[in-house]
Amino acid sequence: MSEAREPTQEDMQAVLDRQKKAYIAEGAVSAETRIDRLDRAINLLEKHGTKLSEAMAADFGHRSMDQSKLTDIDGAIGPLKHAKKHVKHWMKPEKRKVMFPLGIFGARGRIEYQPLGVVGCISPWNFPVQLTFSPLGGIFAAGNRTMIKPSEFTAQTSELMKECFAEAFDEEEVAVFTGGPDVGGAFSRLPFDHLLFTGATSIAKHVMRAAAENLVPVTLELGGKSPVVIGRSADMQLAATNIMAGKTMNAGQICLAPDYVFLPEESRDEFIDAARESVAKMYPNIKDNPDYTSIVNERHYERLNGYLDDAKLKGANVVEINPADEDFSQQQHHRIPPTIVLDPTDDMKVMQDEIFGPILPVKQYQDVDDTLAYINDHDRPLGLYYFGENKAEENKVLTHTTSGGVTVNDVVMHVAQEDLPFGGVGPSGMGSYHGHDGFKNFSHTKAIFTQSKTVSKLAAAMRPPYKKAS
Repeated sequence: MSEAREPTQEDMQAVLDRQKKAYIAEGAVSAETRIDRLDRAINLLEKHGTKLSEAMAADFGHRSMDQSKLTDIDGAIGPLKHAKKHVKHWMKPEKRKVMFPLGIFGARGRIEYQPLGVVGCISPWNFPVQLTFSPLGGIFAAGNRTMIKPSEFTAQTSELMKECFAEAFDEEEVAVFTGGPDVGGAFSRLPFDHLLFTGATSIAKHVMRAAAENLVPVTLELGGKSPVVIGRSADMQLAATNIMAGKTMNAGQICLAPDYVFLPEESRDEFIDAARESVAKMYPNIKDNPDYTSIVNERHYERLNGYLDDAKLKGANVVEINPADEDFSQQQHHRIPPTIVLDPTDDMKVMQDEIFGPILPVKQYQDVDDTLAYINDHDRPLGLYYFGENKAEENKVLTHTTSGGVTVNDVVMHVAQEDLPFGGVGPSGMGSYHGHDGFKNFSHTKAIFTQSKTVSKLAAAMRPPYKKAS
């Protein structure tokens, strides 16, 4: 039996044409229509959540069903319900002031949020359901239609999502295209009204270049090396517990995972002991633990082990946290235990690339200013994390660094707040979404000025000819 043919750019362009035509024919998109689309997306997740979690487990080799429900299913239902609750309020026109004295004579100004039309959405493999469905909160609330290209790395999940969307949506509302890099490249070149890409910075450069062919505006949600600064005022046990929880969730395959830690030089042993203790509580064993996720594929497994080999070769002290002292050389899945790399140097690959795995470099400092200088010498990250109770130091860290977002005394959690915009800055991304910010991101902010008849008549005196004939 021959494999199904991958969609061509012409195939996808034909669907885009139909979606644009349907959007124009629809006219104003009512709140009821937007809520109906949000409801259908919510219903799909509630109906097929278990099957989607099973597909993610199969794609990863192993992935916790409980984690998938928490992060991907519930983690997408929440944003969709938030949008449903607020969309009628978001849609309301906003009054704006007009130049004096026009307002006195009856002129008015307002902003209306108009749908863009058709939004392209390229979603990644690390949270394949959540990062496909949750953007629909803003996309649907804003009144748009969408075309989706999910990741080929999680092929079973992508195919199941395609079936789910086809069950609940006409192709002129939502269309899903699966396939490899060629499909992704062709998808990026389509003349969407907006394109959302979530993934690696290296791929984003190609996506943005392709979108530029049609001057398609883009929102890029990328990643980078998100740093942690632990102040001397921090509760080290709490800091280590929260950091290791963030680093081991999804086996560190999170764009916002803490990528490296700065801590006071005198606190190194205390942090390592606390990290060991926290991991042992969460994962008494790792090799066959249903709560511990595998690395997604052989390529990424080899990449991560290559980072560790490189660090060891260049003199780092590598501390594997392996509570049950298990042998990982023979295993069914691609699991890597949480591993701390002490005193890494900048020539190590683990300090050059985004890790995207359960490996945590730990650097020491004498003066917190040294951490700020280091962070500012590198690309601006998607997230930054500060632990401590010193408000002056916290303020200094936040005002002397630039990152997409910040969580204080925890990691990752700012992304879970629907009333906070989520996005990067510089190499970690551009544009933001979530909640009201997502609605605005996927809307056209249309300025409307209504002139008064009185001003129109008075304005005749200010029009040519400026000099009367002598």
